[in-house]
Amino acid sequence: MSDIETKFTEAMFEIYRRAKSEANYPANVFLKMVVDNGGRATAKTLINADKPSDGYTALYLKHRLDLTVEAVVVENPRWHCLFTPAEIERARKRLTEYRYDPRAN
Repeated sequence: MSDIETKFTEAMFEIYRRAKSEANYPANVFLKMVVDNGGRATAKTLINADKPSDGYTALYLKHRLDLTVEAVVVENPRWHCLFTPAEIERARKRLTEYRYDPRAN
């Protein structure tokens, strides 16, 4: 795993911790995915899924889409090299469909 992939996996663990503490959402399935597959593979799986995950929906209902994989990927250009332009656009589209305006960092 490259250094950038390691740092991205750390970012995925961070959104798990923040979702649990700030949104009272224990994303246990997400945590298991990250532990088993790493952050990049987990993010690709979730972004490329035909529909949003249960965790995405739960965070939407809590008005915390900022804690989703999609937001982390779209909002931080540092991670863009880990994803295809189509994946970044797919994540952006999902966020905007749920009325979340990804901010450019």
